[in-house]
Amino acid sequence: MTIFNEARNRVIDANPNSAFRLFGIALIAFFLAIALFASVARVDSGHVGVLTLFGRVTGEVLPEGVHLVNPFKANNELSIRTQEIKESASVPSAEGLVMNLDTSLIYHLNPEKASEVYRTIGPNYMNVLVEPNLRAAIRESTASHSANALYTGEREAVAKQIYSQLADKLGQRGILVESVLLRDIQLPATLKSSIESKQQAEQEALAMSFRLQKETQEAQRKRIEAAGIRDFQQIVAQGISPQLLEWKGIEATENLAKSTNSKVVVIGNSKNGLPLILGQ
Repeated sequence: MTIFNEARNRVIDANPNSAFRLFGIALIAFFLAIALFASVARVDSGHVGVLTLFGRVTGEVLPEGVHLVNPFKANNELSIRTQEIKESASVPSAEGLVMNLDTSLIYHLNPEKASEVYRTIGPNYMNVLVEPNLRAAIRESTASHSANALYTGEREAVAKQIYSQLADKLGQRGILVESVLLRDIQLPATLKSSIESKQQAEQEALAMSFRLQKETQEAQRKRIEAAGIRDFQQIVAQGISPQLLEWKGIEATENLAKSTNSKVVVIGNSKNGLPLILGQ
């Protein structure tokens, strides 16, 4: 249908089908743009995307990057980066003493079990699963060790025990434990003072034992040295005879007589027959 407009001296197309056609095309393009935009799923670095369809977990896990997915599926991101939980708790020892223990748990989500974690636990798995198990493992481990052992030399054993328990429990649920660190152990002031006093006494006892051992070795060395000198003197004494002494006296007399120094020689000594030489 066409209409002639005399004022503007032109023909106007008044067919309504053209307008509806343009509106339909624009509407279709709009929905196509929305569908295309909804089909693009972007997963940030260090995360995985768990897809759900109308609230149901499909089991599909997207790695980091851009992906084309069903526009009716929702993308739920979970971090797979290494994370840390710091826990400060008052825990009992084997004697029933209460200690303050600062612990750090280093862990990360297993990407292969991300959909299972999202379905059974949810995105808040740290508060729901990790922290309660960490507290329980800390209390169970410290309860089997004495306070003295925890304060002195068994920190590593306690950390390994906590790690073993958490690695088993959390690993089955899709959480991988990297390490457990015991940052600090605070004992009651009186117990800490007594332990330090005991350690100081043990160090002093070890130092005294070392000094006694050193003195004993020195005394043994002197006894061996004296025995050697005594044996030497006995051997020398057995080899000295009156004839040898007389012979040595004759040799000394001859050497003195040959010297150029002024001297007086007295002959006729009644004891051994050696001359008596007097120097001037």
